[in-house]
Amino acid sequence: MAVTPTKRARGADALLNASFETGYGTQPTTGFQRQPFVSHQLGATQGWIESDLLGQGRAPFDPTEDVVVNDGNLVVPVDTRAIGMWLKLFFGDPATTGSAGSFTHEFLSGAQELPSMSIEVGLPTIPSFTTNYGMRGNTMQVGMQRTGLLNATLALIGKGETAAQGTSRAGTVATYPNIQRFAQARGAVKQGSTIVGGVASAQFTYSNALDKVETIQPDGEIEDVDPGMPSFTGSLVLRDLASPLVAAGIDKTPRALEFGWAINATTSLIFKAPRVFFPRVKRAIDGPAGIQQSVDFIASSEAGIVCTAILKNDVPDY
Repeated sequence: MAVTPTKRARGADALLNASFETGYGTQPTTGFQRQPFVSHQLGATQGWIESDLLGQGRAPFDPTEDVVVNDGNLVVPVDTRAIGMWLKLFFGDPATTGSAGSFTHEFLSGAQELPSMSIEVGLPTIPSFTTNYGMRGNTMQVGMQRTGLLNATLALIGKGETAAQGTSRAGTVATYPNIQRFAQARGAVKQGSTIVGGVASAQFTYSNALDKVETIQPDGEIEDVDPGMPSFTGSLVLRDLASPLVAAGIDKTPRALEFGWAINATTSLIFKAPRVFFPRVKRAIDGPAGIQQSVDFIASSEAGIVCTAILKNDVPDY
C-alpha cells in the first residue's frame, strides 16, 4: 500500500497578509496587502493556573484557564515600499505630497490615536491560515552597520488570534510590484545636515510605550491598547574620539540627529530626531586595536515631535 506523503509546513512557503482595521479588533475582509517578512513570533497563547484546592485528598484538581496573550516580534525588511505600512502602524497616517510616481510620506510621532491591524499568517502547503487581530505597534528597532541585511524588529501587542482554517480570510490580496531593500552600505548618520564620520555601528528604537487595557472580558482577551509617551533612544559605536557626538556629552547641548538610507533622489528613508542628548562616556582601551566608544542617546521633543520618519518612493498613499 502506498504511503500518503505527510504535508509539512516550511517557512519558505509562509505568507503574511496585513490590513488596517476600521475598529479595534474588528477583522477586515478586504484591503489586505502581501507583506515581506524575515521571521515572526506572533500568535495567541493561553496558559493554565494550577489548582490550589485542599481537603479532597492528594490528587490534584483540574487547572483553570488563564488569560489570552498575543505579544510577539515581527522582523521585516527595511524596503522602499512595504515599510510604509509598518510606519503607519507605529506613527499613524502620514502627510503625503508629490505626484507622477514620486511621493514623500512624512510620519510624525505623538499621534493621539494609532491604528490597529489584522495580520494573517498562512501556511498554504498544509493548508493552515490564522489571523492575529487587534495588533498595535509598540517598539520598532533598527540596527545600522557597514554590511549585512537591513531589517526592522517590530514588537507588537495584539488582542487575539483566530483558530486555524484551511482557506485564507484575506480575500483578494494586493501585492507590491517588487521588493527592493535599502542597503546597509548606503546608510548615513547625520548631525543636522552634516554626515558624522567614524560611526562603526548604530541602533535606534522608536517606542509608543503601549499600555494594555486589561479589564475583565468574557473572552479572556484585553480590551484595547492605549498609546503612552513616545520615545526615541539608541546607541552608537564611534571610532572618532573627536566626534561632535562625543563633544555633545561634554557640553550637554542637544544635537539634531538623522539616520537614513537612499537609493536615489526619489527613493529614501530617514528617521529624524530634533533634540538628542548624549552622555559623557569613558575612553576605555581594551587592547592594541582601534579605540572605540559606545555612546547611548535619548531624544527629547521639539514642538511635540520626538521623531519624524520621511519615506520617499513611488507609492501614492498608505
